[in-house]
Amino acid sequence: MVVLPKNSREELRVCIDTFKGHVLLNLRIWYLGKDGDMHPTRKGVALRAESLPDIIAALTSLQMTFDAKDSA
Repeated sequence: MVVLPKNSREELRVCIDTFKGHVLLNLRIWYLGKDGDMHPTRKGVALRAESLPDIIAALTSLQMTFDAKDSA
């Protein structure tokens, strides 16, 4: 699992899960509850793990776009 802080009370968790026999890439926002524990929100997406190469390609393309704008 990879955890990326969003703000002081929320974080994005990226992990591999299984659901009904399917391997999924789960990206979900978690929040700090009043009980002091982290809880998942409905904000997120679960994608079939087979889509991971396409997601990586899309993010790489976006990164190159940002890099090009920064160097201009």
